[in-house]
Amino acid sequence: MESVFRYEQPFELESGISLPSFHLAYTTYGQLNADKSNVVWIFHALTANSSPAEWWPGLVGEGKFFDPERYFIICVNKPGSPYGSISPLSINPATGEPYYSDFPVFTIRDIIRTYRHLRLHLGIERIHIGLGGSTGGMQLLEWAIEEPSLFEYIVPIVTNAALSPWAVAFNASQRMAIEADSTWLERREDAGQKGLAAARSIALLSYRHYNGYGITQPRDKSFVPLSKDVRYAADNYQRYQGLKLTNRFTALCYYRLSQSMDSHDVGRNRGGVEEALSQIRAKALVIGIRSDVLYPITEQEYLRDHIKDADLLSISSDFGHDGFLLEYEKIETALKKFIRAENVSPLKIVTNKYR
Repeated sequence: MESVFRYEQPFELESGISLPSFHLAYTTYGQLNADKSNVVWIFHALTANSSPAEWWPGLVGEGKFFDPERYFIICVNKPGSPYGSISPLSINPATGEPYYSDFPVFTIRDIIRTYRHLRLHLGIERIHIGLGGSTGGMQLLEWAIEEPSLFEYIVPIVTNAALSPWAVAFNASQRMAIEADSTWLERREDAGQKGLAAARSIALLSYRHYNGYGITQPRDKSFVPLSKDVRYAADNYQRYQGLKLTNRFTALCYYRLSQSMDSHDVGRNRGGVEEALSQIRAKALVIGIRSDVLYPITEQEYLRDHIKDADLLSISSDFGHDGFLLEYEKIETALKKFIRAENVSPLKIVTNKYR
């Protein structure tokens, strides 16, 4: 079920900017049980939406590990995204027009603080399982530190405690591609789309792996070229993926979301990363992909070593960072061992006026 939560009070960002209000689009599956012990909160990655059954069908949906018949599943579209939450496309109350480039940067910490207001609105006091991959995992770690007693289990996947200079450089390169499109600051929804396509091509090189391209885009692969100058499948694939994103996303939203990722550092104003991670009280299963060049497995090993009693699943995959969306069978097997399903009470439905 898709819904929108509106918070009609001032909300101050870490930057000191105060917004008069904000709204969050979110999707729920299933229903709360009587003691509200069956909540699963899923955090989406960079360009996904709040419907994980669409982009993580191997794990979410009827008959899957996260089955709405058993769990109350919630996923929120993060601020800055064009899929329904407050973003550069939203109306600025001060002007009556879309924010566009006036939209401020939400840090990862700002983002989870908006979620807290939604959680209180829904009457959720405890989250049985929280999980998220990539920037979704960043949000999960932030929240597990901010409210240590909130989660029973957390599953941060292909993520880290602070964004590395390497990853910041990838984000900067993508923003430079957008900036190279002379239209990107024009006050219209489709501004900067050629730059966005180029940015997506850069991003894919960090999401995938050498072996994956050899498997899916070999030099002798047959394909329908997008233009007469395209000779190889990998070239065609990069262009196709850029075009595909421009058909569903906007350059300025992508730009601001990449800046949100750059802000990620759980140790900021908390005495350092190790001190911050030591605050986590949830049972943690950290998952990494050994071929991930964007968030290398050493970053997940670091999380395991500094979150009390954390476990680590290190997955072998030819598909790099994006393997977390594809290797769902390996992830499901680990989840079955890690999470004791008997801890969830039978699904005795309670009325929830917010669904």
